[in-house]
Amino acid sequence: MLKIKIASVTVLFDKEEARSRWGRGENVLQYELNEIMRHFGAGVQWIERLDEQALSSTDVLLAALEAQDERTTRILLQYIERGGIVISYGGLSALADRFGYREIATDVGYACLPQEMARSSRPLRYLRAKPWIAREEAGNAVLSGHNQLKAISPDGKPIAAALLRLELGLGCVERWAIDIPQTIVHFQQGSKPVIEDGIPAPDGSANVDEGILKADDGVEMDWDFDRLVTDADAPYFAYPYADYWKEALFEHLLQKVTERGLTLPFVGYWPEGVRGVALLSFDSDDNMDEQGSTTLDVLQTHGVRTTWCMLEPGYTNETYKRATVEGHELAYHYNARIQEGYVWSEDEFQRQLIGLRSKVPNPAIISNKNHFTRFEGWGELFRWCEAAGIECDQTRGPSKRGNVGFLFGTCHPYFPIALADEQNRIYHVLEVGFLTQDLNVNAATSDRSIISPLFEEVAAVEGVAHFLFHQRHIHRFEQVRAALAEVVSEARKHGYEFWTSMQINAWIRTRASIRVKAVTPEGNITCENNIRGAVIWTPIPDYEGSQAVTEPGIEKKFGVWCKKTVLPQTH
Repeated sequence: MLKIKIASVTVLFDKEEARSRWGRGENVLQYELNEIMRHFGAGVQWIERLDEQALSSTDVLLAALEAQDERTTRILLQYIERGGIVISYGGLSALADRFGYREIATDVGYACLPQEMARSSRPLRYLRAKPWIAREEAGNAVLSGHNQLKAISPDGKPIAAALLRLELGLGCVERWAIDIPQTIVHFQQGSKPVIEDGIPAPDGSANVDEGILKADDGVEMDWDFDRLVTDADAPYFAYPYADYWKEALFEHLLQKVTERGLTLPFVGYWPEGVRGVALLSFDSDDNMDEQGSTTLDVLQTHGVRTTWCMLEPGYTNETYKRATVEGHELAYHYNARIQEGYVWSEDEFQRQLIGLRSKVPNPAIISNKNHFTRFEGWGELFRWCEAAGIECDQTRGPSKRGNVGFLFGTCHPYFPIALADEQNRIYHVLEVGFLTQDLNVNAATSDRSIISPLFEEVAAVEGVAHFLFHQRHIHRFEQVRAALAEVVSEARKHGYEFWTSMQINAWIRTRASIRVKAVTPEGNITCENNIRGAVIWTPIPDYEGSQAVTEPGIEKKFGVWCKKTVLPQTH
């Protein structure tokens, strides 16, 4: 392997521009790029003000947020002409005219990615875009394959290019028409706070407008274009678009880096030997020890550890002790249902949690899932969790038969982002959403036919297959126990391990501390923090794919050939 250099990737997030927007009450969700880079474990540096010195050693500049002034335009153009690469996500409006384009705006549609990208076979839903349309004198755009935006539907009328490559001097601009960081946020968290009922499914399969504010009252999927139906006529949201967009963003960055003969090491999602992670969580609801005992017997038969979210008043100490001894995590199940006499407030959140911690054998409760997926506003729940020492939340998931699957566009754990009133900071709470609630209970729930397709897609994006059950249904219905058995069987078929919410939280936070410092001429790496078993992938520039058959440890990740390194334990 030839000697390769780690690319210097710089993210520009102009703080003065951000402050100006925050002062007007505007969100600056471009800060989500910070969370996206953490998600991949890629080493980048951030600058809050653009200047020539900061760019002097930068190979690729990710323009997350730039000022719209002459000074910024001048510095960017000089950097590009000298050979720099600038990647933008729906920005750089001030440069449109310079390159012979004009900017337009368009609402929801579907983006066909350049043909060489891994996800090019399926158009990706976007929620809004600002494409550039060429003026008559423009002729320097390089389009690729199916690279275009389509209006409204996957088969809609073409509007413009999804990704433009604009050359200038020795360098270029790579401009996405879509603000990808903002798009990811809106899929994962909705495009606005939850203050009213959502729009129900036109086929009657998801009556989310039942007068209870919930997480699934604020989603950005299309009932017609984004669902599939199983052979058993069970509808489900089939496409984790937020995960797809993260992959597209990172794959594009790796392509630009390796084209320059550079590399950008990144961290594998899971430790060596773990092909995937499945999570089974249970909500106690009726709080009957008999139901808990039956569920523990079933889980003992399958040999899996799970997370138990406890609703007030909870089980007796005997059930808690058995669950703990058998390796299950005890977690919180906050109740804010007005219909049951509870309220949505931080005081009530704290009161119920304090009561639970006073009863369980191990009061180190760090995970929560809201009863009935109750959710209001935007960041209130995450602030309450931070203040109470809850590090991991599971509230964001479906409540109806017709909206199971990837209704929030993701099966990956992520840290949510705040709104403008908190300067769009990242909350210190890991969200681990779920795919579906109990299967095969009755006509109001989904059935076992969705298990296999959900696992197939989770495996494709290397996420978490999180299935939610209730002890009362495990106790009462043989068909629900059979569905649970099939979830366990399907997980093991895909080589998945069952982790608790606490384990997932610990791994994601530990993984984030890994920093790759250097790559040796042989392609070996040195890290600032070795985490035993963590996997580092090092992209290899100009690698001949045919060699992969005979060379062990070389695999294709995010469209580029990479060398795999498993970290040893730090001494």
